[in-house]
Amino acid sequence: MKELKDGEHLHQYLRMYQLESVFPESLLLHLTVYSFDQGEHICSQGDPALYLYVLVKGKIKIFTTSADGKALILSFKTPLELIGDIEYIRGRDIINTVEAVTPVHMIGVHHRWLKKYGSDHAPLLQFMLDIITQKFYVKSNSLSFNLLHPVEVRLAGYLLAVSFDESDAQFKGQIRTTSLNDVANLIGTSYRHLNRVIAQLCAEGLLERTQSLILIKNKERLRRLAGHNIYE
Repeated sequence: MKELKDGEHLHQYLRMYQLESVFPESLLLHLTVYSFDQGEHICSQGDPALYLYVLVKGKIKIFTTSADGKALILSFKTPLELIGDIEYIRGRDIINTVEAVTPVHMIGVHHRWLKKYGSDHAPLLQFMLDIITQKFYVKSNSLSFNLLHPVEVRLAGYLLAVSFDESDAQFKGQIRTTSLNDVANLIGTSYRHLNRVIAQLCAEGLLERTQSLILIKNKERLRRLAGHNIYE
């Protein structure tokens, strides 16, 4: 994590997402833009929750880890998104781990300033409410998606979510074959059936599989297969 101290990034993002009116003037002085490298953790499950973050650039993934070390990816997020909102409201430790899929910028504010200057600011509370209710809406759609669509459509949606960032044309992600158990859990299928579907998409020229990686060979055909069903 790096702190961007020039101030211009903050003003740029506040204007871009019309956040000047969301935060009270007294709180604006305590906002900071942080950058995270690809693969870096923004916060980790079980750690104390100290900051509220606003995702303003890049893509993140949110996952949980069981007691025996198994990881389950819950969702992918792009701007505009809040991280740590539920923890702040409930006064809890970090619920899930959040990792940068691409290079990421976050506006961060420490809880002590948030409680002092923002706890009764109606525009900020409304903003948080809107984001939280949107999370429930997306989760409901995600559950329906897993129930109503075949595995190849779900896999196509996952691969598009993890392998590309619409705001960064230079980013070309890929997934490691070692993560396929997590992928199977996320899209609601067995590891064995997932491998059959990957083999089918490779035979059709949409994907290429090496010993360690799954690569997208034909993004447009994969997008047509997924339709509008991209994991977010």
